[in-house]
Amino acid sequence: MITHEENPDYLNSFLDYTITILNKSPNTVKEYNYDLAMFLKYIKIRFNMTKEEDFSNIEIKDITLDTIKKIKLDDIHAFLSYLTNTYHSKATTRARKASSIRVFFNYLSAKANLIEINPAQNLETPKLDKRLPKYLSLEDSQKLLNVTSNEDNRNYKRDYAIITLFLNCGMRLSELVGININDIDFSDCKMTVIGKGNKERDVYLNKACMRAINDYIDVRPKDGIKTDKKNSKQALFLSERKERISNRTVQYIVEKELLSAGLDTKKYSVHKLRHTAATLMYQYGNVDIRALQEVLGHESISTTEIYTHVANQQARNAVESNPLANI
Repeated sequence: MITHEENPDYLNSFLDYTITILNKSPNTVKEYNYDLAMFLKYIKIRFNMTKEEDFSNIEIKDITLDTIKKIKLDDIHAFLSYLTNTYHSKATTRARKASSIRVFFNYLSAKANLIEINPAQNLETPKLDKRLPKYLSLEDSQKLLNVTSNEDNRNYKRDYAIITLFLNCGMRLSELVGININDIDFSDCKMTVIGKGNKERDVYLNKACMRAINDYIDVRPKDGIKTDKKNSKQALFLSERKERISNRTVQYIVEKELLSAGLDTKKYSVHKLRHTAATLMYQYGNVDIRALQEVLGHESISTTEIYTHVANQQARNAVESNPLANI
């Protein structure tokens, strides 16, 4: 784990900038720190500033701005190549690190004026493989809801509400865990969630969601809820320890119910339920792609367009399955 104490001052200044000005989430800032620390450790090896090859033993606090000013685009490309050859990093991993490096050097050159030349100005993002998202069919989604409503589970109303929100609203794990009761407008059937980049958005709740939430609130613990920094007293979903439910607990709940429904947990997960909601909305709801973008909280329409590819692929499969196809 990288800490601020191990960073050079200019890196910490960048991280402060991403929090205060760019309003990035703590998880995003942590990723920036990890990516850039790894990049700077590689630079020490590439510039013969250390004989240590184990990254965990390389310090970066002593890397001065004079060294940063010597970095060229070729050095960044070499780092991305190193990730491929040494760690067999996927294109998505390299793309994230390239993005971190690009934002970092933009800050140093254009915002903080600490360097004159931005070596990452022409840095391209590694091309990503386009893969269709995995998702549950309508039948499997209904099966998952049915097994989750099993009253043998003492927390079935909570768990059913969780699965219902995932499958109907397409929200992210962090968004669901972060829901407070006062975020819900019961009269207007909507709630406010905090998405990526700490951006608020409204999520509209259909009848199934409202019914599941109300049924759970009726049995939600009223007494003994922990007073803590998680603001558990306001949290919609509570664990058995009477505190805000954790990401891991929600993941466990989803995995358990998927297994109960006879579904492959290596293929499906919490995030796949988000894909499922988006796919079902697009396929059965005649939803405009811009409306779907708003529902999912995607910053770019290109991210949402993958669901049109799902529909296109199904159309192709339908034509290929025509019994006259091979005549």
